[in-house]
Amino acid sequence: MMFARLDRYIARHVLSAIGVVLLVVVGLDLLSSLIDELDQLTERYTFIDMLGYLALTTPRRIYEMLPLSALVGCLIGLGSLASQSELTVMRAAGFSTARIVLAVFKPVLLLMVIELSLGQYFAPVSERLAVSNRAIAKATDGILDAEEGAWHREGNEFIHIAAIEPGGMIHGITRYEFDDQRQLLRSSYAKTGEATDDGWLLNGVRETRFEGDRTAADTLEQERWKTGLTPRLLSVIIVEPTDLSITGLASYAAYLDDQGINADTYRLAMWGKLLQPLSIAALVLIGVSFIFGPLRNVTAGQRVIAGVICGVCFKFAQDILGPASSVFGFAPLLAVSLPIVICFLAGFWLLRRAG
Repeated sequence: MMFARLDRYIARHVLSAIGVVLLVVVGLDLLSSLIDELDQLTERYTFIDMLGYLALTTPRRIYEMLPLSALVGCLIGLGSLASQSELTVMRAAGFSTARIVLAVFKPVLLLMVIELSLGQYFAPVSERLAVSNRAIAKATDGILDAEEGAWHREGNEFIHIAAIEPGGMIHGITRYEFDDQRQLLRSSYAKTGEATDDGWLLNGVRETRFEGDRTAADTLEQERWKTGLTPRLLSVIIVEPTDLSITGLASYAAYLDDQGINADTYRLAMWGKLLQPLSIAALVLIGVSFIFGPLRNVTAGQRVIAGVICGVCFKFAQDILGPASSVFGFAPLLAVSLPIVICFLAGFWLLRRAG
């Protein structure tokens, strides 16, 4: 019974500290984004639209900041117990170091489940909706900003789609069709498109055909567009790979393979999302080992600085190894997992030294 109370006591301290750190970090990130977005305000893209965009991107920000917040929060929560000699008293009462580590990891398991759920279900949907609403709100006279949306290649056709609504309606479809000698044959722009059984029905199409030394322009009320891009695949390419779901990344990587296009970027993002919960566990283990080892008798401020430095180094390692996997040809899984494995090994080693 006493040990169960101690478990809950430690878990409450750690979880509350992580929550406070996460609130501060995400709040600062939102404030920074709000300041950046102020320059984008127009008569159509209003302050209310901007607040809606920031609100919808919040799940993604929580997902990105949770590993670092877990590390710093663990250092603060467990460090406060160490500073007041409560951990020493617990160990003297028979509550071993291993049991304390287990008590810390009970709430961390909950955070790992939350992180996986955010990455697979909530953050991708809200991010896609945020990007779509922002692009549509910034449109002028039905023309969407070319800086919004994403580019895609299918065969000899290069495609830019500015926005896609959750229901499957797409906006601002620009297509450039080339021949095998890479000569431009046709360009077109459609205001909107609706999904059909055999492709898409484009509305308000303006096209230009390049015929030798002359061009011919035409306007079509509607045009059928046959493509392998389904609404699900389009919802994938419209946002950054790191903002997609795990299943969306896997399906789009397979589609790119069929098109003969390198899909390493999407596989790297897929493994990153799949192993992100393990990143939380690895960083928390490092935090716990610091409390029982090098940071046992330092101030709370020094612990926070050490946690931020460790978390930033971990992120830099993953960011460097990711592109390196494409350049040097090693597996994306290795690029994502190597920093995690190193953190686990370092954490176990420091705990063993601490006894």
